[in-house]
Amino acid sequence: MKVAVFSSKSYDRQFLDAANRAAGHELIYYDVKLDASTATLAGDAQGVCVFVNDVLDRETLTILHRQGVKLIALRCTGFNNVDLQAAAELGLTVVRVTAYSPYSVAEHAIGLILTLSRKYHRAYNRVREGNFSLEGLLGFDLHARTVGIIGTGKIGMVFAEILQGFGCRLLGYDVYPNDRFPQLKNARYVTLDELYAQSDIISLHCPLLPETYHLIDQRALDKMKPGVILINVSRGALIDTRAMIDGLKSGKIGALGLDVYEEEENLFFQDLSMQIIQDDLFQRLLTFPNVIVTGHQAFFTQEALTEIAATTIANLSDFEAGRPCPHEIRYTPRAA
Repeated sequence: MKVAVFSSKSYDRQFLDAANRAAGHELIYYDVKLDASTATLAGDAQGVCVFVNDVLDRETLTILHRQGVKLIALRCTGFNNVDLQAAAELGLTVVRVTAYSPYSVAEHAIGLILTLSRKYHRAYNRVREGNFSLEGLLGFDLHARTVGIIGTGKIGMVFAEILQGFGCRLLGYDVYPNDRFPQLKNARYVTLDELYAQSDIISLHCPLLPETYHLIDQRALDKMKPGVILINVSRGALIDTRAMIDGLKSGKIGALGLDVYEEEENLFFQDLSMQIIQDDLFQRLLTFPNVIVTGHQAFFTQEALTEIAATTIANLSDFEAGRPCPHEIRYTPRAA
């Protein structure tokens, strides 16, 4: 099966090629992002393989359909960048990676919390400059702190299990509760408002849906404790960036750890170190000493990339063979 792979980096090629050795699909790699302006690069490929910041709107999908593309294979879990209704109308099959190492993302979230709570980033720079003063580096124990976890799926559960080892009190919120979560020591489900009001740290592990867009906005911040630490390793648009900046300026947010950003599409996964970044909100975020931003790297471990590549290749093989694919995303019309 011939597949055009967009937004591909050296590591994508390494892991996909390794997973594809036995399957023998013809993978054509492109560094550029897929959108309406680049869709023609797919040529006569039967499928396209895409990532989180590729744009699969109706216009792009229509171009792909006209060229004979039948399969959209996402090498990620989220699919908020795909117009599923348009795909269904055009007869395009959409598949994704429903799960990969949940430890990769959960452990990254823990790393952000520890860095912010103990100010590792500031201490590292001080020592390199010969400054060994501890002034301004006072942190706090995670032990006995209350951590709110929004989303208790695979990643949220691993995150909760790790925090158990620190002796944290865990508050969970999920539209689809996980039976395993209340079985953890010091863990219970609460309403979203209770989670906001009681948590010292809040970490997001939920998908981006119309219902969760800007879940953390000014109204949500108003319900939180002064000095709350917020962590987002899921999707950038779960939080309202302008509200975060206001919260940082007022002190309502004690620290902010982001691996994702709502306007990351034209920033992340590329080297912009020799350019002037034009996103004023993003640049403003970076001026705060209590903010850490990583470039959507929480998933970036050997184990996760191995699983992502294996599932992606399996999806291609299932489609080519006409087998039912357990990772297909079907469009479901929303009730009016």
